[in-house]
Amino acid sequence: MPNLKKILKKISSFLLIGYMGMALFLYINQRDFLYFPTPERPTPYTQMTLQNERESIKVIVLNKGHRNAILYFGGNAESVAFSAPEIAEQFSTFTVYLMNYRGYGGSTGKASERALYSDALSLYDLAHSKHTEIAIAGRSLGTGIATYVASQRNVSKLALITPYDSVLAVAQGRYPIFPISFLLHDKYDSVSRIKDIKAKTMIVIAQNDNVITRERTQHLIDAFETDQLQVMTIKNRGHIDISSDARYYKIMQEFIGEG
Repeated sequence: MPNLKKILKKISSFLLIGYMGMALFLYINQRDFLYFPTPERPTPYTQMTLQNERESIKVIVLNKGHRNAILYFGGNAESVAFSAPEIAEQFSTFTVYLMNYRGYGGSTGKASERALYSDALSLYDLAHSKHTEIAIAGRSLGTGIATYVASQRNVSKLALITPYDSVLAVAQGRYPIFPISFLLHDKYDSVSRIKDIKAKTMIVIAQNDNVITRERTQHLIDAFETDQLQVMTIKNRGHIDISSDARYYKIMQEFIGEG
């Protein structure tokens, strides 16, 4: 019996050390699990450099010179240069700004929640000085940035593609045995900001999304007033390939309207 107690004690110690080691690993490397910077790609479109907090943020500008604008915030591994041709064609009556996050597409610095919020507000303020109305679209990670800007600034329309209620809730679902709320730096708490958003909003769901669960999106949906929100589901598509469906841009165009 004493030997059994010693064995169980050793096993418990090993398990505790392993648990704490994994928690430390997640804490130290957490941003490597959230941000996947894409390299700078050549593009035929106009690029401008936004100076903010001593960083140089590369922004691709599509269809210059229109009265109204769209700000687009992409996913955590999305190259906006790659997305640019389709967006330029589908929203030809708007000037569209595609922001490369810090560390992405030639932008300097490192991505973080606070930094990306600051850059997004700076981009909005610049665009607002040039355009009458500004709509905002965010995809996946970018929906957290889009909701933040919409809660802080006047926005004509807000489109959220495959959104979540918070990155904290998504991460807790993936790592349920760890105290994620104590470990996580970048929480992107979109659901808490819905009360401050006045813009008409559309949420686009991928039926087969295996990255953002329906529970996480539904929690966000439930936070909106019903007359403020439109929800569309694209069937037989997942988190990654949703934009390859012809219905995707048709839904977006009908919601945002003519420039």
